Amino acid sequence: MTTLDHLPLRDDLRGLTPYGAPQLDVPVRLNTNENSYPVPEPVVDAIGKALATELRDLNRYPDRDAVALRADLAEYLGHGLTVDQVWAANGSNEIQQQLLQAFGGPGRTALGFTPAYSMHPLLALGTGTGWIPAARGVDFGLTAADAVAQVRAHRPDVVFLCSPNNPTGTALDPAVVAAVLDEAPGMVVVDEAYAEFARPGTVSALAVLPGHPRLVVTRTMSKAFGFAGGRLGYLAADPAVVQAVQLVRLPYHLSALTQAAARAALAHRDALLGTVAAIMEQRDRIVAELRARGHRVADSDANFVLFEVGGDQAAAWRTLLDAGVLVRDVGLPGWLRVTAGTPAETDAFLSAMETLQS
Repeated sequence: MTTLDHLPLRDDLRGLTPYGAPQLDVPVRLNTNENSYPVPEPVVDAIGKALATELRDLNRYPDRDAVALRADLAEYLGHGLTVDQVWAANGSNEIQQQLLQAFGGPGRTALGFTPAYSMHPLLALGTGTGWIPAARGVDFGLTAADAVAQVRAHRPDVVFLCSPNNPTGTALDPAVVAAVLDEAPGMVVVDEAYAEFARPGTVSALAVLPGHPRLVVTRTMSKAFGFAGGRLGYLAADPAVVQAVQLVRLPYHLSALTQAAARAALAHRDALLGTVAAIMEQRDRIVAELRARGHRVADSDANFVLFEVGGDQAAAWRTLLDAGVLVRDVGLPGWLRVTAGTPAETDAFLSAMETLQS
């Protein structure tokens, strides 16, 4: 195994391992919250044609500001958003990294309510931003009062809120976002990577954007659009936020091919998002079935389910893997997370759970 000991690596990076989930060759992979449905053939053809039109001009740099793509994203989001309120990058991870580069950094702090998306503290580390792990309730919930108390105690420069939250799956009460906005001295970032899967009646933080120039809502095309391999994330915010992240973005950070493929996917959103209802049905099926078997299960507004196995979750993960089903051990003692996929994948997972219980 290669060692880094002979390199002058930053001290705060020593001993760490890269972010990532196991990519194993098993019959059923339900560990990374991907959309299990392949891109429909008509959309494949449309993306292929869009890419073909770009190939002859690959000797030229792409539009560094991705204006046409941002206009398409604004139209998709609605809420009266305009192109100058939207920014795009290589996945919502890069979007959030750019936000920390602009509003965090050395001498500044970011706060998140754990358990939450495990990349947030790593992005903070990479940008030299101090990370503050705030707490959720015993049921993984987050009330407005608890959130405000912790923001007031730490006065962070950036607050991360996840709605729906990863890995627990539950969307935030809009009152929590409003309360944090009122209390936080700096930026408030609401990560809505799974927003398209939310249960009816769930309110997006996009509705709160008017009049809140320190609010940022981040989204991705990786999940509901089934565009994980395309790597396209984006934000919606006040135009000044977009101007700020442009100060730190790399030149030409979105290739012409990425922009063309994403625009073609957005143009065929009805076909791509047609799988969302089916995935939500399997999610709700998993929740209901596991609860009927006596498991504690977190309410989910996402395309995954967090469920309690009791005892050693690492051993439970291995038992499920031996049965041909790969789920995610997110490091919560006694809990595992499973992606909601196709009906056949749900069948396989529930069958494997019987092996776990025997």
